[in-house]
Amino acid sequence: MFKNEMVDYKQKLQALGHEVIVHPHYEAFARGEEQELRNRIETEHAALKKENNYIKWYYNAIVESDAILVLNFDKKGITNYIGGNTLMEIAFAHVNNKKIFLLNDVPEISYRDEIHAMYDVILNGNLSDIR
Repeated sequence: MFKNEMVDYKQKLQALGHEVIVHPHYEAFARGEEQELRNRIETEHAALKKENNYIKWYYNAIVESDAILVLNFDKKGITNYIGGNTLMEIAFAHVNNKKIFLLNDVPEISYRDEIHAMYDVILNGNLSDIR
């Protein structure tokens, strides 16, 4: 997860006049807080997602939003990685008619076609293209 980057990009987007939603736990993790919870991510990630309703929380946040920004950085040896959770969030946005911005190009990944079928704009790192 890119928790620190999420908080960094939240600040960048707010500076451009956007309202941004990031789960409070993720912001706490980026500040170095909630260490016990953060440690559990390494060993009990699925259970933690369930206990804290992270997937439902983000679904509801997406429904209440105008758009999503996918922070697809390099991870697991994949350029511009988009994982399963983020793929679900893209789908949530898509079926709820929300605009989908990718920070970087679509990764070379098995579900590449599905991503291509849903996103609206590739920013190539340029946040000022969010409109």
